[in-house]
Amino acid sequence: MFGDLIGKGKTAAAAAADGALIKEATDATFIADVVEASRHQPVLVDFWAPWCGPCRQLTPLLEKVVIAAKGAVKLVKINVDENPGYAGQLRVQSIPAVFAFRDGQPVDGFMGALPESQLKAFIDRLVGPVGAPSADVEALLAEATESVALGDVGGAAQAYAQILALEPDHLKAIAGLARCYLLNGDAERATEVLDMAPAGASDADLTAVRAAIALAAKGGAETAALEARLRTDPADHQARFELAQARAALGDFAAAADQLLRIIEADRAWNGDAARKELLTVFEAAGLSSDIAKQGRRRLSAVLFS
Repeated sequence: MFGDLIGKGKTAAAAAADGALIKEATDATFIADVVEASRHQPVLVDFWAPWCGPCRQLTPLLEKVVIAAKGAVKLVKINVDENPGYAGQLRVQSIPAVFAFRDGQPVDGFMGALPESQLKAFIDRLVGPVGAPSADVEALLAEATESVALGDVGGAAQAYAQILALEPDHLKAIAGLARCYLLNGDAERATEVLDMAPAGASDADLTAVRAAIALAAKGGAETAALEARLRTDPADHQARFELAQARAALGDFAAAADQLLRIIEADRAWNGDAARKELLTVFEAAGLSSDIAKQGRRRLSAVLFS
């Protein structure tokens, strides 16, 4: 569903970063992509051409330092052969030429290829030493959470992708984007996004999404048929168990927990304690601090210790 936001597997963070921080522009889009954008965030404009050897040396380094700056600055690339207008207005006489825009105006620049260390120093002069953009990340996290609550999964995915453009190893954004894919029925892509997390990374949200993916993988029968079986025989624990699995696969963890708790209330040890084991996975998928898990644990304790 969200293929335009990220690529496959380990390339997902890089693709999100490229889309949010680096773009191609034209004379027709210069005002929007550079002038207006620089009123919100400093923008570097790289004037280049395909035949220019030094351009081929400079541009990859520019992209690298812009991504490393974690959202402090954006990069806009303009092919002067196809778009000579603003290069002429800025009196670009040789390329590569880089201009820094802030508040709608060019404020600094250089010509020729520079080493990576000088490019970093150039960005530092423009924006100051780069630190983690925690305020931006927190705002995007709040936006993503609100979007999910409103049922806007696409909006949440975009917010999480923007966070990953700023902080590619942000665990909660990785988990959030994976859950967005899962909510749209793409468990395979959700798993690929989770693979972006550093090896050995531990986070409650990652654990919850992994559990949700495991539940989704089990699938389940049509709920209508299972509900019909239960209307005929409320003591059909196998039908109730399969109904719980089907609900969990759809992400309805509250209904899944309820069905599993009903089995435990009727027969604690049914099928080798299968209902209780499945219930613990549902709690993980919902989030161990969620209301579903808290209320379910209280209800489970009441059954086990009555």
